[in-house]
Amino acid sequence: MEHWQERISINPEIRFGKPCVKGTRIAVRDILGWLANNMTVEQIIEDFPPLTREDILAAIDFAANGEENSKILITET
Repeated sequence: MEHWQERISINPEIRFGKPCVKGTRIAVRDILGWLANNMTVEQIIEDFPPLTREDILAAIDFAANGEENSKILITET
């Protein structure tokens, strides 16, 4: 898996700075919520065609490394 940084961006102008899949307004939190509500990767992609399997995996990777991501964001501001 490539690094989440290649697929996830944080821009204060998009979704109030929530981490989103690059080129979309789909937040990592949205993806995690759909997965938590038993949607499959295939169902998510079907409902949201801009997303790819790799985008969804990057969102999971981002969330799994939340503590490390916080350190990166704090040092970049």
